[in-house]
Amino acid sequence: MKRLRKFVLLPIFLLTLLLSFLFIPLFPTLSFEFENTGEILAFLPIEKKQKFDILYTHSVHLTPVQEKYVMTDEHTIKQYELIYESYNVGMPSNVEEGEKFVEENGKFHIKNMDRRFPFIDLSVGEIVANHRLIMNDKVIPFHNFVEPGTWVRIKFRKLTALQYWRGDEISGG
Repeated sequence: MKRLRKFVLLPIFLLTLLLSFLFIPLFPTLSFEFENTGEILAFLPIEKKQKFDILYTHSVHLTPVQEKYVMTDEHTIKQYELIYESYNVGMPSNVEEGEKFVEENGKFHIKNMDRRFPFIDLSVGEIVANHRLIMNDKVIPFHNFVEPGTWVRIKFRKLTALQYWRGDEISGG
């Protein structure tokens, strides 16, 4: 009887372990979700303190803008720097307390930023913006994984193994 119980309990235990692995969110990602629905359009594996940038062309003055972010230990997105070339409409003209405004190589930098967000909502440019993600020294156009004109929510999200394997991991540049 004890032997029979072992043969029954072991497979049940292993099945439970396997199902837990498939359905418990374990894999940290930077996810790109459709609007605020939670539907994952694409993702990238991410680590704590992982840095990434969003680069785009400003729609009014048609110059590059680079927003620099880092994933915090609390799983928020912290903007720590902003770089732009034109001091025109739509660009900051002052800094917050503790931030530093500098000009380097013909570009304006706002450094030491500590602006934290649970997510970033972004409307992917259709014509001018040409949004690009920079991560791990790779430049990846948003249009490679999201249709232009789509509103995406960028955020930290742990995925289950099933979501990870069935999802659209962003690759290459």
